[in-house]
Amino acid sequence: MLPERLELLEKIQSRAATLAKKIHEAAAAATNEWEFRRKFANLIEELAKELEIQLQVKEEHILATGRVDAAYNRILIEYKNPGTLSSFGGNRKNQEAMQQLKAYITALAEAEHLQLPRLFGVVVDGRFYIFLRYANQRWQTEDPVPVNQHTTARFLKVLFSLVSGKALTPQNLADDFGSQNDTAPQFAQALYTALFNASSPLVNTLFKQWTTFFGEVTGYEEGSARLRDKPELKKFAQQMGIEPGTADPPRLFFAVHTYYALLIKFIAWLALSRFVSPFGGANLLTLSGLESEQLRGRLREMERGGIFKTLRIRNFLEADFFGWYLLTWSPEIESAIRRLVGVLADYDPGTLEVSPEQTRDLLKKLYHTLMPRELRHDLGEYYTPDWLAERVLNMLEGGHFAGKPGKKLLDPACGSGTFLVLAIQRIKEYCRGQGYHERDTLEVILKNVVGIDLNPLAVIAARTNYLLALGDLLAHNQREIDLPVYLADSIVMPSEGDGLFGHDKYPIKTTVGTFLVPSVLKTRDQIEILANLLEECIEAEVSINSFTKRLQNNLALPEYQWQTAKPLLEKLFQQFEALHVKGENGIWSRILKNSFMPLFLKDFDYIVGNPPWVNWESLPEDYRQDSKKLWQKHGLFPHGGMDTILGKGKKDISMLMTYVAMDSYLKDGGRLAFVITQSVFKTAGAGQGFRRFRLGSGTPIGPVTVDDFSSFQCFEGATNRTAVVVLQKGKKVKYPVTYNFWQKTLTGKKIGYDASNKEFQDMTRWIPMYATPVQPDDLTSPWLTARPKALKALKKVIGQSDYRAYEGVNTGGANGVFWLEILDRRSDG
Repeated sequence: MLPERLELLEKIQSRAATLAKKIHEAAAAATNEWEFRRKFANLIEELAKELEIQLQVKEEHILATGRVDAAYNRILIEYKNPGTLSSFGGNRKNQEAMQQLKAYITALAEAEHLQLPRLFGVVVDGRFYIFLRYANQRWQTEDPVPVNQHTTARFLKVLFSLVSGKALTPQNLADDFGSQNDTAPQFAQALYTALFNASSPLVNTLFKQWTTFFGEVTGYEEGSARLRDKPELKKFAQQMGIEPGTADPPRLFFAVHTYYALLIKFIAWLALSRFVSPFGGANLLTLSGLESEQLRGRLREMERGGIFKTLRIRNFLEADFFGWYLLTWSPEIESAIRRLVGVLADYDPGTLEVSPEQTRDLLKKLYHTLMPRELRHDLGEYYTPDWLAERVLNMLEGGHFAGKPGKKLLDPACGSGTFLVLAIQRIKEYCRGQGYHERDTLEVILKNVVGIDLNPLAVIAARTNYLLALGDLLAHNQREIDLPVYLADSIVMPSEGDGLFGHDKYPIKTTVGTFLVPSVLKTRDQIEILANLLEECIEAEVSINSFTKRLQNNLALPEYQWQTAKPLLEKLFQQFEALHVKGENGIWSRILKNSFMPLFLKDFDYIVGNPPWVNWESLPEDYRQDSKKLWQKHGLFPHGGMDTILGKGKKDISMLMTYVAMDSYLKDGGRLAFVITQSVFKTAGAGQGFRRFRLGSGTPIGPVTVDDFSSFQCFEGATNRTAVVVLQKGKKVKYPVTYNFWQKTLTGKKIGYDASNKEFQDMTRWIPMYATPVQPDDLTSPWLTARPKALKALKKVIGQSDYRAYEGVNTGGANGVFWLEILDRRSDG
């Protein structure tokens, strides 16, 4: 039987065409606005009665600014005489109606102590709707749309979804759950204390593995050392209720990440209850009424993914690091959870339908308010501003990303999912306009929009944002689905080991040891079978013989391959069994499965994202060694010896991710658009290998265009020089390259990270330039950029300078250290 929610959506959809026709007839029969209003209101109220939906109706509601025609729940309707509105958004009568409606919405919010984002406005004259909302601190006025089946269905969904409860908006969440509120410190303090006192081996193991993953994407080891004595850290620790003088940065961040992760799991649960299940929300909101062990049991079910699997999402919590609090259960943790659920109970997930654009940065803004900016930046965490993400996505298709179903898109460093969500929105818009069924649109998105990240917190945030972006499409889902967001390394992927004894296995390094997986397992299905059986058999404590027998039957390998693989598989089972006995098992089979996912992601049309900007010397030593072959393969390390010491070796991992992503994931002719440091085009040594624009295989990756934003700050409080590059696989480099230099036109006003692309364009201008190598005989030399005429003039006068500039000795932060170059060796030693 279909869920109650789906039944309502289908009823709305089936009646929308008839209602639209009746609205047209009412407009044609009405001689004035009053007649049309009465006919329209009767149609709405009759449908609500038929669907057994209770509407709170206020007609000709008197406010301080005038008399609003009608208010249903919290949707305000302004009627106009049929034929008044125009299809042109800038029409004078349209603008007058919208200004009038804005005044009514503002007055109603003040009179009834409501927040502006909780209200929704519609102007209608029988031929057109104009929808109006207040979101992201500004009015969102849409262009007029004709009254038809699709627009009327949207009107009804909005009308019937505006029920009581607090809006699920970024600002509300920040106010209730940010670091300035008591909820966050209470939870963080309880978790921090539990982490120090943890007796479970698994808790400490998870913490160590988290630091490994987190460090590989943020330069965490170095950042933590710098932070320990910083005033910003001490202030943050004090806000979280922790003694500033003794605060341990890694444990503090792990505790805060765990709090944030649990909150967004609850938000996801709440959202799914809106879109999928009529009873899921009640289950979440009744948690605070359960006895201690019942509450712990329900949370254990959630952390194992059971709640989400019931709602047909299989992998939502796969390879999640943040369920450890259940192993350190205490009255303090229990109390903090009850408070968290109690506050969240006041929220209404209907906001996700009424103002879907507000959910785009829902989790990003919450994290911004939870973790102070200075600390985020010290850890290398820079979240992509909304306007920049829109700009980058549009650059893939020469100005506007259409969202056509035939195009596959990957973000290999997806963070909280900003680019994924934007792509999903565009695909939904395109499919809606083309008349796709919601179920087909859902399948298109799940197949075509994929993310990878190595930060465990980013993955759970991105999966939640992915769910929120799918929204009401989930009500039409009829099968179990996996969200295509994976916890994995998109750069250093599993590969066969070296030497005679390593060629037949994939080594997967973790903090509990290296897992060796037979290289004969080459498909996604085979890896999933192995991972699932490992988890199932270890939990059930079956014998190794039973495991290998079941695995042999399920893998169905040829006998010679099975005999080769069997010893490795037996050893793998014994490793997992030993971890289980020590109490350190729980997520390793899922990490194993996710680690292999990059190998199976191929032939994408587009790659997009903001890769981590972490210098080579800031990476953990193990990761430098593991990735060294890739740097060399793609020619990104053309310097060595004293050249490296003198600054030419200051590489950024975003350079490596660019080359690996194009080599491994992009189809021939496909395009990559990355936010990247401008230095890769302008510096003599560090960017030289990057400017070869040729993969290790010899395939060219020609620049299509570059946007240079170095004249202003793209990231809040950061002075990094930002650029965006679009590269095409298989395209030969052809100079000059189109190079757009952007400047702000409004001085003294910052471009907010939540500004739209349109707002960004209203505050800036771009100067069309071209780029070409400074030295014509060395195509890897730094770029010279100028207007076309100026570039020609500069090329005539430019020449080789006798002076060579260097950074100087880079000690990596050490003092009193001397570099020596060995010139000769004495025979006597």
